[in-house]
Amino acid sequence: MSEVMEKFDLKSSPFLVELIKQWRAQDAYGAWEGKSDEDLLEPYVIDKEKRKEIPIIGDPDPETLWRLELFYNAVGLAIERQTGVMVSPMMKMSHEGFGRMVLLAGRLVAVNKQLRDVHRFGFLTLGKLAEEGDKLVAGGVEMVKKFPDVANYG
Repeated sequence: MSEVMEKFDLKSSPFLVELIKQWRAQDAYGAWEGKSDEDLLEPYVIDKEKRKEIPIIGDPDPETLWRLELFYNAVGLAIERQTGVMVSPMMKMSHEGFGRMVLLAGRLVAVNKQLRDVHRFGFLTLGKLAEEGDKLVAGGVEMVKKFPDVANYG
């Protein structure tokens, strides 16, 4: 494990707390019980050397798509916890790794993210992962607060 991953305080990011919960919830057979939170998040960290090994053009594999879904599920749950409004993810992806992810709160699009080069989905450090997740959460919370009537439409 890299030094960057060991020094980052995972509890400082509400998004990372939710992402770790998402990973732990996927462990139906207890295979990851002995793994640290940092070990679970390691696939999201793609440093410059790892990124050079990934081809510029390629199709995303099922594991990468799964990590992407867990990432946005965690964003949605963090928005839910802060607003009390249920958030549902919807993703449309081509086999080439281009698409869109939206997080819906009621009839409101709380997060709208264009996805490109999904086969290279990852971040330089855990800090960058947390920063991007927390930024998406903050934007989603802001949208729900700005348009509560649309978000709470039921």
